[in-house]
Parts: sequence; structure tokens; C-alpha cells
Amino acid sequence: MFATLSDRLSESFKSLRGKGRLSEADIDATAREIRLALLEADVALPVVKDFVEAIKERARGEEVSGALNPAQQVIKIVNEELIGILGGETRRLRFAKNPPTVIMLAGLQGAGKTTLAAKLALWLKGQDKSPMLVAADLQRPNAVQQLQVNGERAGVTVFAPEPGNGVGDPIAVARAGVEEARRTLHDVVIIDTAGRLGIDEELMSQAAGIRDAVDPDEVLFVVDAMIGQDAVNTAQAFLDGVGYDGVVLTKLDGDARGGAALSIAKMTGKPVMFASNGEKLTDFDLFHPDRMASRILDMGDLLTLIEQAEKTFDAEQAAKAASKLQTGDFTLDDFLEQMQQVRKMGSLTKMLGMLPGMGQFRDQLDNFDEREIDRIQAIIQSMTPGERANPKSIDGSRRSRIAKGSGRSVSDVNQLVDRFFEARKMMQQMARGGGMPGMPGSPGMALGKKAKGRQAPQQKKGKGARRSGNPAKAAQQASEQPAAAAPGSAFGLGQADGADFDPNNLPDLSQYLK
Repeated sequence: MFATLSDRLSESFKSLRGKGRLSEADIDATAREIRLALLEADVALPVVKDFVEAIKERARGEEVSGALNPAQQVIKIVNEELIGILGGETRRLRFAKNPPTVIMLAGLQGAGKTTLAAKLALWLKGQDKSPMLVAADLQRPNAVQQLQVNGERAGVTVFAPEPGNGVGDPIAVARAGVEEARRTLHDVVIIDTAGRLGIDEELMSQAAGIRDAVDPDEVLFVVDAMIGQDAVNTAQAFLDGVGYDGVVLTKLDGDARGGAALSIAKMTGKPVMFASNGEKLTDFDLFHPDRMASRILDMGDLLTLIEQAEKTFDAEQAAKAASKLQTGDFTLDDFLEQMQQVRKMGSLTKMLGMLPGMGQFRDQLDNFDEREIDRIQAIIQSMTPGERANPKSIDGSRRSRIAKGSGRSVSDVNQLVDRFFEARKMMQQMARGGGMPGMPGSPGMALGKKAKGRQAPQQKKGKGARRSGNPAKAAQQASEQPAAAAPGSAFGLGQADGADFDPNNLPDLSQYLK
């Protein structure tokens, strides 16, 4: 969503690099570029004015004029101001001292309240809570049925005494839902309410009636982040008519410019508490202003990446895999198991996008084929247990059989086996403290033109890769040998500026998926 804004901000900082001191003209030019970037992102005009003025004032101060690197100091200021307009700090749910905690969802029709109710319930379930969903949206056709289906997928209880489709009293259902949760010892109640296509008196009256009937601990306003500046107007209307404690942004994975996320917290004074960025029930998490600001400035979001890994990876399995790497017993079964663990973390494109500096490869990431792991899995599972345990035994006839069994070509099988040996060698080197090949300061790093033809001093001179005596086969092996990363490139993806990057090479990253 923030791709355009991120690109424009990155461009505005380029002119500052390499300058030992910033002039008044430099500051004004940068502020102008930032203002245009925010306006193009549909950020509300009052927010843009305050943001740019704060940056200009701080950029003229001593913190920049006395800095060793003024450009980095300006970026630091922009980062801090972005965190400020996004809410400042993470706002977490307040739970009632005497359960159940009542959470009411409000918003326009089409904002995604019903799906978000199930996402929130699943997230709370992962926080060791026992949530119950209450179907109080009796207006929209099949809203009750949709909540029941989503609740079943999330594995949570759904209270739906009325069929909906215009039948039933939503205020009575909400009140009965809280009583049912208290009787059945559910400690959180999430009430899904009806919306309208636009703000009207009936909508506000019904939402206010439900609020007064259940006295919720948290009222969350659900807003579609793709509706641009109109999101701020809608948020203000709900704040005046019903009142709420926090905002939930949905559809952050869309192609809108993101102005809603940057405007709502500042304009309403209410924090953004949660963000939904996909169609899966797991595509939902707390909104962290500092992490979002870091993503916008293309500085990555490693904390979220680490949290996802901690939730997904089994510590015992990881220890076993590390032990096998040390002893050289790491097999294709272990390789597949590690890839499946990575797959559980979610979209590989999203994970790669959380790495710092990946904004320059955005087009290539958009074309990344998520099915590559499925193809690798098909090839490995077409092997016998003996072949997976001892990949060196896979000769030409076996590779032909595996290719037919997996529906892939023999060259695909060849590439997978070769990449497995390369990945295992690299991971063994890392496990033994040798560092990562190709990374600065590590054995095996790219040496550049000056060292061309020479070997790194820490590497022993040994036999090269085995080549077939058959000239045709030797040529094929040479063509399948992966190219070395260019000096200064990121993650072996080609030139640092991405100009020579080939998106077809992205699936090769699977060799690093441990």
C-alpha cells in the first residue's frame, strides 16, 4: 500500500547524501518533495502541513547542523515524525477486571467487519483467551451465516439466535450474547454490528443503542484503508455519533496510497490498534507505529519477521536440524521440513519485503512465484526414503524417474539436488562459525575484480567441482552453475540498483530457506 509513498520519500533523500552540511535551500527542497509525496498518498492536508513544518523546524536545529551525517539525521527526523502521526506507540486492548471483556465493532458496510471479527477472535485465541462472536449484524444479507462460517474456521463459538436478513432485534441479540458469554465462561465477547453504505441516522442510532445496551470495554472503528481521505471524514462522523476507543485498518494489502493510515490517528486523536493485510484469518496483527514507519522508509521490519519466526518454528526441531548440520547428516527430508516451516510463516513475498532495502526489488517481488516451494516439495516427495537420506545416490536414471513422478523436467531435478548440496554446505559453514559465503567479512565472500583469479587466503586450495567426461553434459552442468553475486549486490540478486535483476532468479532463494 505504501509503495508509492516509500519510493517518493527515498527519492527525496537522494539529493542529501554525501553533503557535509545542509543549506536552507536543501532543507526547503527536501520538505517540498516530502509534501508532494504525502499529498500524492492521499494524506489529509492539515496532517501534511503539520508534518512538513515539524521536519523543517527540526532540520534547521542543532541536531542536524552539528551532526556528522546531516542526511541520516534528516531521515531520523522523518522517521520520528512518521511514528508520531501514526500514533506514537502501540496501543493494546484493555481487558475487563471482571470477564467477559466486551469488544464492539462499528463501521460502514464493506469495511470488512465480519471477517475482521473472526480474525480478532483467532488472534485473541492465540493470546490464551476464550472469545465468543455475537452476530448482531441482522441487516446485511447472509451476514450471520458468514460470521458462522468464519467462526468455525477460526475454531471459536458463535452466538447467532436470529437468522438475520432483516429479521431480529440487534440490540437484544447483543445483550443476550454478553449474558450467554458470562454463563458459558467465555472471557471475551466480540460483537459484529451492521453497517450502511453511507452515514445515516438509522446506522448511528442502532450502533449507539448496542453500545448503551452492552457497555463495551472497547469500541473499535473498522475502516477500509483503500477509501483514501474519505476515511478521515467517516472516522470523524462515527467519533461524533457513536464514539470509539481505537481504529482497525483493513485491506492494507490493497493498492491504495495509504493516506488513511497516516491521517486517522492524527485527525481523530484515536490510535490505530490493529491492521488487517490479507484475506487469510491469520493476516492480522497489532499495529506498531514504529514498525510501519520503518517499512515506509524502506528500513524493513525485522522485529515482525522475528516474531513470526518465533511463533512458527519449533525450537526442538530447529535444534535437531542444527545438530544434523554440524554432523553432516542433514538430508532432503530435513530440507523439506525446514521449507514447510517457513511456508507456515505466510507469504514469502511479504517476508522478503520486511527485509531492509528490498524496496528497490519491489517489481521483482511482485512477480515472485509462491508456488516454487510446491514444486520443490513435489520433486522431493517423488524420491524414495533412501534417495532423500542420501542424495548422492541419485544418478541419471533415478533423476529421470523422479522428474516423471513429480511432473517436472530432469533439469529441475538436477537444479534442486545441486542447490541442496550448496545450501547444506553454506549452512554447515555458518553452523561452524564460518559466516555466510558472499557476505562481507565472511569466508567465501565475493572478492571483486582486483582479486579475480586468486583464492581467498582463508580457503584451502582443493579440487574443483566434479565435471562429467561427456562434453555435452559438462556444458549443461556449467550452465546450471549459479552465478556469483555481483559486488555490492543484496542477497545475490544482481547489481545493487536492480537494473540487471532477473525475476526468474528469485526462486533460487529457496536454498537459503532454513
